[in-house]
Amino acid sequence: MTHFGQTRTVISRRHALIAPDSHVPSAFPGWENATAFVILSPAIGANLTQMLVSFGPVEGRAAFPSDIHEHAIYVEAGECRVELTEKSLQLLTTGFIFIPNDTPFTLHGNATTRLTIFRKVFEMDPDLKAPPMIHGQASDIPSEPFLGNPRALLQTLLPIDPRYDLAMNIFTYQPGATLPFVETHIMEHGLLMLSGQGLYRLEESYYPVAAGDAIWMAPYCPQWFVAVGDEPASYLYYKDVHRLP
Repeated sequence: MTHFGQTRTVISRRHALIAPDSHVPSAFPGWENATAFVILSPAIGANLTQMLVSFGPVEGRAAFPSDIHEHAIYVEAGECRVELTEKSLQLLTTGFIFIPNDTPFTLHGNATTRLTIFRKVFEMDPDLKAPPMIHGQASDIPSEPFLGNPRALLQTLLPIDPRYDLAMNIFTYQPGATLPFVETHIMEHGLLMLSGQGLYRLEESYYPVAAGDAIWMAPYCPQWFVAVGDEPASYLYYKDVHRLP
């Protein structure tokens, strides 16, 4: 009765705002003590899947078979062990990894672990080699002023390399900072608010957003953001890149 049938979640044909109060858990074969909240998927009209994954109360595992999907993973909280065929990697908070398609892997975490996963079908270019696996720590990635604005900083987590057909970035805004114009472009976005709060324009609507909210923007969805409040606002986002339409 707390919400009396109310939610900030909005589903539109070309954009969506998914608030945490709408999350519904899923369980998948090969997963133990691991829960997925499928935030975005092709069922909504997107070309990507965006998942929140948590574990517990004891150590859990989430297995991903080898198939046509590639994955970009970000550790929101805790730590995660990534088991691959020939090696194991330990990711801490703000850690990230890109795993190419045709690569089986298993994620291990505990009750403190919280992951965001972007999953999509890899678009092969016959003139390019397959993109390599890469991992790192977002806290080690330098922040660059966006279009020269030192109050809007961009961290590019994956290499700007045409072998990759997706990008995963973090945008951080000081209070009052904005995107400099209303963007309208071919790239699709999946987005997670990491911290702070703000106002997001999607098409002709304006939505208050805060940490934990997720957003889907279809190609050519007009978009704009302003950070509000006393603290910086930060979000993680995916976009598809480097392929001719």
